[in-house]
Amino acid sequence: MLSRYLSSIEGIAAYSLFSLFIFIPFFIAVTIWVLRLDKKFLNYMGAMPLDDSLENAEKKETLP
Repeated sequence: MLSRYLSSIEGIAAYSLFSLFIFIPFFIAVTIWVLRLDKKFLNYMGAMPLDDSLENAEKKETLP
């Protein structure tokens, strides 16, 4: 049923090409950005959920 509605739309192929032309540069840009990130920053961000010292420091600051 859905394919019947989609086949009746004029120029439906242009939407798929348009989305492909948006996705490919975005995917390439994000991949380059991730590869260029500093490894120290990635290790720091990866260890944040496991590091209790930051959480304890914030609790001490907010307690009266």
